[in-house]
Amino acid sequence: MDARLRRVNKEIADCKNDKSSNIKIDLMDSSPFHLKGSFPGPQDTPYEGGHFEVDIVIPDSYPFQPVKMKFITKVYHPNISSASGAICLDILKDAWSPVLTLKSTLISLQSLLCSPEPNDPQDAEVAKHYTTSKRSFDETARYWTQIYAGGPLVKKMEVKEPQRDEIAIAGLEKAHVDQFESLGFERSKVIDVLRRLNYRGANVANISEDRIVEELLK
Repeated sequence: MDARLRRVNKEIADCKNDKSSNIKIDLMDSSPFHLKGSFPGPQDTPYEGGHFEVDIVIPDSYPFQPVKMKFITKVYHPNISSASGAICLDILKDAWSPVLTLKSTLISLQSLLCSPEPNDPQDAEVAKHYTTSKRSFDETARYWTQIYAGGPLVKKMEVKEPQRDEIAIAGLEKAHVDQFESLGFERSKVIDVLRRLNYRGANVANISEDRIVEELLK
């Protein structure tokens, strides 16, 4: 058995024996170097109550080269791509050290959910939402936790119209979408433009309706 496999097997066993951390590591498929990590969303955050899964690939030169991780669960967070699950975290790049383990790295991801770094974003649109309207950002992140991570029901955002889902996922207000849709623009295009312009919270006052119509006409 080579050193890499011995190390990975030991880390998986150590993680299984540690019941207090709530961090789990399982095989993704038949390869011992393709794993799935999981952990609960941290308390007192929009991610509380959710269950988050992470794709883990162990490189050939592990532990001297960082593991490759990306979220399987969709997460609304400035440092996580809402499209691909890619993660912006220093220990997954140049701050990696061979003393780090799979479990400690997953704990760092859990901590990242507690402490976003919007000035070093992976998802620029989400970072803008976070910095301009934290309350609206929290509502959207909770909604994503509910629909993608099995989190508790967000009563405020529970509505019957199917269209509301895509509006809530984008972190927008239904009234704003309806306003521009009533001008004859397609709902999907309105949602795309409002999301791109960060038409949310206090930032609404900084964007003229003419500017939005201009973008919708492109």
